[in-house]
Amino acid sequence: MAVNVKIPTPLRTLTNERDTYAGAPGDLNDLVAALETEFPGMRERLLDDGGELRRFVNIYVNGEDVRFLSGLTTAVKDGDEVSIVPAVAGGAR
Repeated sequence: MAVNVKIPTPLRTLTNERDTYAGAPGDLNDLVAALETEFPGMRERLLDDGGELRRFVNIYVNGEDVRFLSGLTTAVKDGDEVSIVPAVAGGAR
């Protein structure tokens, strides 16, 4: 079993349209590094220049926002589901 990462539509251009990725247990920093190795350009889409999660990107582990857990040091284990959700803004005036 692996860590199941759900890839959102806007990032699928980097993954050759794959909507999931099977990652190894560790923490989110490890997972982002693995995603970058497999899909170059992923890290810069998820993290800012300081290595922190971009403001407009949300990551959830088993439905919990990592900003309320341990951020990028949040542990992930076999069977966990990680969802990457880009923030959506806008609307009618």
